[in-house]
Amino acid sequence: MDLARDDELRAVLVLLAPGSVLREGIERIIRAGRGALMVIGWTPEIEPLVSGGFVIDIAATSQRIAELAKMDGALVLDEGSERILRANVHLVPDPWIETSETGTRHRSAERTARQTGAPVITVSESMGMVTLYLGDRKHVVEEVSALLVRANQALSTLERYRSRLDEVSATLSAREVEDAVSVRDALLCLQRAEMLRRIAGEVEDHVVELGSEGRLIRLQLDELIASVADDRELLVRDYLADRRRKLSRVLEDLTHLSTDELLDTSRVAEVLSLDPDAQDRGVTPRGYRLLSRIPRLPAVVIERLVERFGTLPRAMEATLEELGEVEGVGPARARSIQEGLRRLAEASLLERYV
Repeated sequence: MDLARDDELRAVLVLLAPGSVLREGIERIIRAGRGALMVIGWTPEIEPLVSGGFVIDIAATSQRIAELAKMDGALVLDEGSERILRANVHLVPDPWIETSETGTRHRSAERTARQTGAPVITVSESMGMVTLYLGDRKHVVEEVSALLVRANQALSTLERYRSRLDEVSATLSAREVEDAVSVRDALLCLQRAEMLRRIAGEVEDHVVELGSEGRLIRLQLDELIASVADDRELLVRDYLADRRRKLSRVLEDLTHLSTDELLDTSRVAEVLSLDPDAQDRGVTPRGYRLLSRIPRLPAVVIERLVERFGTLPRAMEATLEELGEVEGVGPARARSIQEGLRRLAEASLLERYV
């Protein structure tokens, strides 16, 4: 998956989302039973492909987009779809560029997008279908009702995965307190966090396409994925065997695992430089994850605590004097850390056994 390309697609979908001027103009075209062809962005690559038409250069409104689309040619808008630059232009892309489309409007759109990389939008006169071409990608813009159904289904799946992640995370916390964590325990929690992040990305795609219609789904999404990205990073920091590897590279490797690879604990173990054949072996966390749950404890202090004690059990056994010796701690914060770890231990064990 090309993440840079996905970001580019998302940026264009924002312009096409319900509530935007461009989307309202397209809705007017569909209601009138007409078709349209639009190019987003006036670039050096686009200019040689444009023949004839009129120079307009006026602010874009839904009414103007709909009225100017009555002419047979294409519209050319600026990159933000804020101004209509050209109207009734004829696009002349390279005819030797391969296209899977059959209609004249759609063939021109696909070839123009492939040749220039610019976003090109078509509205089918016969079906009222909106299609976006971007490079060699084709994306059919769905109706709001269909998007809402898919978004709510994805949100329901996300809720189930979040519930399971919370259970697995609570079990891991209890075992960390008892110093009884196995490699498999850590891998399972990391698997769930990464899967949750991926499902959230799918919901995010729907929210982008829904625009102003996706506000409630956005609120639910933000609540469900709160702290997941941080927990994923802290898990890697706690259990990465080869500390010489950069955290950003490990997270990138995890992101690029296929779904099948992610569900294979042996493959996830390899990403963490752990022995995939020794998943039942005990492993001791460094303590980043639990220490981060202590209120008002700065990240720099957590880093120094891990450097000083090495593992979570040693930090939990440390005296006030030993904690106070760490730079940036002092007597008051040492007491706060000790009490915070004690409360976390009690809460984790209570949640597991009661």
